[in-house]
Amino acid sequence: MVHPKPGDTDASDAGEAVGYREAVPETADDVLTAFWAWSRAEHPGLPVEVPEAWAFGATPEHADGLLELVLDGTKTATSSALWDHEATGEPVPRPGDLSIILDGAGRPRAVLETTAVEILPFGEVSEEHARAEGEGERTLAAWRAIHERYWRRHAQNPRGFDPAMPVVCERFRLLHADTPNRASGPR
Repeated sequence: MVHPKPGDTDASDAGEAVGYREAVPETADDVLTAFWAWSRAEHPGLPVEVPEAWAFGATPEHADGLLELVLDGTKTATSSALWDHEATGEPVPRPGDLSIILDGAGRPRAVLETTAVEILPFGEVSEEHARAEGEGERTLAAWRAIHERYWRRHAQNPRGFDPAMPVVCERFRLLHADTPNRASGPR
């Protein structure tokens, strides 16, 4: 059986669309459920339960820019402040965790699997991890500048940024992606 990609339509079916987006979901949960069903059809080994869905960064622009780095294979790592996890109650990722990654408009676009997690002081994050995050010049100096600025502006904990703060360094692999046809214009 051939599984249609999201956005595919069957012109011979009087305009009836196929794929997860065209199911006319009622809620965000319906969209995630439809995306997960489509992902599982493409990758039958995925579990039935829909994983957590989230977007990179703090703004729609961050989300879209970082998602593009994931989709083109540049970004294979991310980091978060352990203090933010503690403040929000969000669990620290573990190897084997699955995530649905949202774009800046909140649409599901990718499925990631966490492959490794290490918690280090900010000043001990490695050049290799900085490069795997794929941002800016992909250097440790650029990573430090970008992340210090980010945590000073967007920390979800009262301590904000500190050069000795614990950072959750997460590696991941892209399992599944909705890569729309760029020639067809914006969605």
